[in-house]
Amino acid sequence: MKQSPTTDFATILGPCLAIFAIALAVTLENENPISLLNLPSLLLVLGGTLGATLVAYPFKTFLLLPHIIWQGFKSKKNEPHKHIKLMIRLADKIRKDGPLALETEIKYIDDDFTKNAISLLIDGFPPEQLLHILENDTAMTSQRHYIGIEMLNKMASFSPAMGMIGTVIGLIGVMSNLSDPSQLGPSVAVAFLTTLYGALLSNLVFSPLSNKLKHKSAEELFIRELIIEGILAIQESENPRIVQQKMESFLSPKQRTAQ
Repeated sequence: MKQSPTTDFATILGPCLAIFAIALAVTLENENPISLLNLPSLLLVLGGTLGATLVAYPFKTFLLLPHIIWQGFKSKKNEPHKHIKLMIRLADKIRKDGPLALETEIKYIDDDFTKNAISLLIDGFPPEQLLHILENDTAMTSQRHYIGIEMLNKMASFSPAMGMIGTVIGLIGVMSNLSDPSQLGPSVAVAFLTTLYGALLSNLVFSPLSNKLKHKSAEELFIRELIIEGILAIQESENPRIVQQKMESFLSPKQRTAQ
């Protein structure tokens, strides 16, 4: 059951592919891609977005942002068949040796939710209490996921606005210095870069990360529901075959055959 998260290379590859496409398009237009780089514009958009997010959320929640973003770069396979096989083994063991026999299994399980569920089963909690505790745990986990997803969604909405603010600031600077017409073109171009950066951060970073975390959350909650179904079936001393049938009812026909 032990499983270490790996790097989700799609999270890295996606923005790199988009940036490469933009650079290639600019090159094909006989322009220099380096002309799209402007550190002050990037700092304005990024700093403004972070500042607005800090206002929108409590400081303790805002400090979780690096951890939330890092979750988008982690990849952990949620393999339902592994959990089904574990529950079948536990069902067989408890029917033969009783609930206390499961104590030897806990040390081999790395998933905290599964370990907690088995511990509650060993301690003899009634089915209603056991279900209530596990569902509360799942609901609170979902709430924590929601906060991170919502924060990234907010940042995706803040960054284009900050880009527009940067453009307005840049245009004010251009309009205040009309004495040199030769500088108007480059100055206006730099001013509009903040709008570009705001759109890129929103559509290549914050919004995609939010969607990825939403997908990961749905996968984790699905696995938890699967585990709860298995634990309740085991507590009712169901035949291992019945435990398997109940858990596999959560899977699509294609998933049931892909073992």
